[in-house]
Order: sequence, then structure tokens, then C-alpha cells
Amino acid sequence: MAGLSTPLWRGPEASCTSALRMRFGGRAVARAQLDHLLKKSEQPHITLLVIPFEAGAFPGAGQTVLYAEGQVPQLDTVQIDNSHGPDFLHADTQLAKYRAHLDWMERIALTPPASRDFIRSIANDL
Repeated sequence: MAGLSTPLWRGPEASCTSALRMRFGGRAVARAQLDHLLKKSEQPHITLLVIPFEAGAFPGAGQTVLYAEGQVPQLDTVQIDNSHGPDFLHADTQLAKYRAHLDWMERIALTPPASRDFIRSIANDL
């Protein structure tokens, strides 16, 4: 993200509430990570959304998905991370599937201000 004037991917960064509560590295590290997310979320080209537990199951849960798009749609790519490494998907049907997954996540997520408030409340508890 550093040094970019325009985003390289489409859509928001979504995180499930459980990921925000993990304390790998201890309280200080967790707090620093949450503060970093909050700071980055203030940038105009970044949208940070939190998916609450109450939303239930959703497509793509448990999988890292990066949807990279540009001005030429034929060059769009989805990167998914698996236990064996990354997979890069380019077919129109694959792109449509993951775009639909990301659209679903956007609909069930908290709004950007509510997401930031939620992250702040977790950070304040540390």
C-alpha cells in the first residue's frame, strides 16, 4: 500500500471479527496492528470493512482473496491463497464467482465508520 497513489485492487479489505481479536505476538503487537489498520483506513483509496459474527457464514470465509483489476478487464486476476501456495485465476467465470463473493461480503459487513469503531473498541480493550 505504501507509495501508491491509486489502488491496485477493487473493493474493500474485509476482515472477520475473529481475525481482529487474535493476539499473535502479545497485546502490544496486537494493538499496534489494529492501530495500523485504523491509520491506513483513513486513506481515501482504502475501505476497511469488518464482517461481524452475527452475519453468519459467507462465501470465501477462511480464504484470502485478492481481486486485482485494472482499466483493461481482460487483465483482471484473482489470487487465492491455499496451503500449497497461491493460485491465480483469470477465466471470466472464475472472476465473476469471486466478484460475487466480494460483493456478498460488502453487503453483510459493517459500514466503514462502524468497522473503524469496532476496531477501536478492540484496541482499547488491549
